[in-house]
Amino acid sequence: MFFDTIARLFLLGAATASATLQIVPGATWTATNTGKHVQAHGAGVIKVDSTYYLIGEDKTDGSAFQNINCYSSENLVEWEYVGALLSRTGSGDLGPNRVVERPKVIYNDSTGKYVLYLHIDSSDYGEAKVGVATGDSPCGSYTYHESFRPLGFQSRDLGLFKDDDGTAYLLTEDRENGLRIDKLSEDYLSVAESTYVWSDSIEAPAILKHGGTYFMFGSKLTGWDPNDNVYSTASSMSGPWSSWKTFADSGSNTYASQTNYVLPFGDGAIYMGDRWVSSNLMRSTYVWLPLTISGTTVTMKNHVNWTPNVSAGTWEAGPEETTPEAENASYGNGAKEVSCSGCSGGTTVGYIGGSSGGSVTFSGIRSDAATRTSIRIKYMNGDSSQRFATITVNGKSQEVAFLPTSGGNPGSSVLNADLQSGTSNTIVITTTDGSWGPDIDRLMVPHN
Repeated sequence: MFFDTIARLFLLGAATASATLQIVPGATWTATNTGKHVQAHGAGVIKVDSTYYLIGEDKTDGSAFQNINCYSSENLVEWEYVGALLSRTGSGDLGPNRVVERPKVIYNDSTGKYVLYLHIDSSDYGEAKVGVATGDSPCGSYTYHESFRPLGFQSRDLGLFKDDDGTAYLLTEDRENGLRIDKLSEDYLSVAESTYVWSDSIEAPAILKHGGTYFMFGSKLTGWDPNDNVYSTASSMSGPWSSWKTFADSGSNTYASQTNYVLPFGDGAIYMGDRWVSSNLMRSTYVWLPLTISGTTVTMKNHVNWTPNVSAGTWEAGPEETTPEAENASYGNGAKEVSCSGCSGGTTVGYIGGSSGGSVTFSGIRSDAATRTSIRIKYMNGDSSQRFATITVNGKSQEVAFLPTSGGNPGSSVLNADLQSGTSNTIVITTTDGSWGPDIDRLMVPHN
């Protein structure tokens, strides 16, 4: 009896542990405690103990500086807004109509300070400087110190890299001379000397060290538009560095994204990129994909969705899914079918929410295990701003954001929720404040 009980617990644990929380590149990612799309563009990541901190630009109101935001997660999928490291001031480098981009944070073991570097600029990008701030915690309030041109050279897109021995480097795009690696001072607050310069025009730099090899990733200069990003390798930060090579499928424009950071992960790494929407920067999304490293060669394939296992440092392709259509679900209180040529079946269920509380209810949703999972919601939103919905899964409600869509094609928004084993799961989508929610095309529900 004892061993039978242990066996049943083991099987239950295995089923529950096989959570299918997914990274969905290019989708709306809703912060767990704000109900709004994550605003951390041009970001970097720092891991402290078992927690990842995502630090990036707030583009809620466009390109001018608003905040440097910080989010935390222990699984790389569910992100909680913690606060702003820096916010707009009345004047100066962080004042109105200023450019403050590409925030990156590293920890200085000697001073006990977290050091933040930023691209600081005027609205016409004429200043081309770096700014430096420090904080006592990765996601707390930071003190802004100053801005300067490193070694007197221009600096726009930037990155930071801390080597195994604690030596830190600034990676900086100097429009006049090329891409630079500069060694930082011991306190990381200034630049000590030049380490290497590429004459090539490369921006959005990020460095990964893997197996004794340094990998520099970057983007060609095509403005907000994506291109085939590239990488170079060396056995020393001072070079010699190899010629640039692509790592994503040629002609894919890095799956419509631009490098912002590369995160070590298990035996490989995770590419973290921005999919910029220059006409409405708030709706820019994140393209995170696993990198495969073999010797000095890096490759990256596209995935609609994929599942990271943070504890094991491994990942799997997206799980099998069922795809219940909204028009086949139960809908009422004013919700009705709306023609949508780009949607599956040519139809969505619209008029969700409003004063009558239009809703759509998906019943009999299947899951082969009791688990926490990511459900992709295919939807339409013809507005220029986010729409929101209250989504209730098996009696538990949360707010989910839906970015604007374009081109007549449905977007994806990620719903992370607990499902029961079997077919007794129910998902209800509505609004509770009288606003209009998205038009719902269908759900993509992992079942195995």
